[in-house]
Amino acid sequence: MEVTGSSGGAAAVGPCAAIPAEHMAFIRQILDRVGDKWSLLLIAVVEAGPLRYTDLQRQVPGISQRMLSLTLRQLQEDGLISRTAYAEVPPRVEYALTPLGRGLHEIVTSLIGWAADHHDEIREHRTRAAAAEVGP
Repeated sequence: MEVTGSSGGAAAVGPCAAIPAEHMAFIRQILDRVGDKWSLLLIAVVEAGPLRYTDLQRQVPGISQRMLSLTLRQLQEDGLISRTAYAEVPPRVEYALTPLGRGLHEIVTSLIGWAADHHDEIREHRTRAAAAEVGP
């Protein structure tokens, strides 16, 4: 198999071959955004929405307020989540998946399900790999 240097051009074969070279940087940004652990979990949870901020924080254990706010803002910027603020006292804000976000939801829940199904197996592999690194 011939391997060529990374010249920034289009891929010759594989799934990246159909993507124009000038789109690759932006596609990597999108994959970074939607592939981050908090984004994946929020997309999975918001599908039940619309949900309020505190509901989201309860349903995604371990997420800090800062990361929740940042991730929601980024997902909103990308058009995956909508934010609706109601003029009430006290103020009420709800988050919901947009049609674009709903298109990603099935993929996200499949990935989360796969990770949950293979949790023990992957943990065993990591333990063996760590033991091999220490070695005799």
